[in-house]
Amino acid sequence: MGSSCTNAFYNFLTQGLNDLHQSFISHNFMSFQFLSQVISSLQSFHSQLTILVRKLRLPVGGKWLDEYMDESTRLWDACHVLKSAISGMENYYSSAINIASSLDGYHYYTPEISRQVIRTINVCQREILGLEEENKSLMETMIQPLSQCMSQNISMESKLNGFNGFRGVLYAMRSVGSLLLMILLCGVAYCWSSSCFHQGGYEGHMVYGSGFMVSMAMLQQKVAEEIDRNMEVQPGILLFEFQQAKIAMEELKVELERIAGYEETEAEIQEKVDNVKSCFGLLRCGIETITGQLDDFFDEIVEGRKKLLDMCSHR
Repeated sequence: MGSSCTNAFYNFLTQGLNDLHQSFISHNFMSFQFLSQVISSLQSFHSQLTILVRKLRLPVGGKWLDEYMDESTRLWDACHVLKSAISGMENYYSSAINIASSLDGYHYYTPEISRQVIRTINVCQREILGLEEENKSLMETMIQPLSQCMSQNISMESKLNGFNGFRGVLYAMRSVGSLLLMILLCGVAYCWSSSCFHQGGYEGHMVYGSGFMVSMAMLQQKVAEEIDRNMEVQPGILLFEFQQAKIAMEELKVELERIAGYEETEAEIQEKVDNVKSCFGLLRCGIETITGQLDDFFDEIVEGRKKLLDMCSHR
């Protein structure tokens, strides 16, 4: 029973990682569509882990419970960092939408009007630089432990067989979860380079549930390659919709700077204003979706811990 249950979990991980790999190459780099699926997969893996524990009928009060609690706490803490990074964008998109709305209704743009809006845009852009610096500090505390979990040596199969195979499953969840959390943090918080994804070594110890490790290595390598290809300018928040919004804001600013050089002009900037509204509207929708998913995940973590504690106390 134990072996078939754990094998089913490994197969579930493998399929989920393969689906994520396909999603990654099918969507824009670090888009909300992809990152939303990453969170869904993380939540689904955790849910299956909790179900598996109940099937294995592990001993009451065993060390397995402590290890499960440690892992769920790690997920909880990392997701709070994610939520903090995402919530920091809320002021940014609100300010940007207000800037674009303030330009509605103008037919003539004087240099004074243009310079006033440019100053507001500059404040908005400085705020986002400050946010990225804050996120960078958050990432500095997260990146090393996540990288270590992604590259653990698992060559001791006897150790992984502990707790009726549950220890191996927990290792798998810790490794996969660390990769998915790293992807999410690089997308919505801060990314220096692809170096955090170059934690190889899986091929050297394919001993237990190795299918998921192959799939994990493939996704990890693909993400690293795309980070290298897309980070030609500078480190920061990689989120596709965030980058598109920044570009739209800068294009509007450039047009206003051109107008500011004339006494008075009738300018056709409505297209750029509309683009700012559209890009920041998409950013807002994505942030709200991801925030809702994280809140659901928090609820599930709490519920999973409660179920296992209840299960142990009532046996």
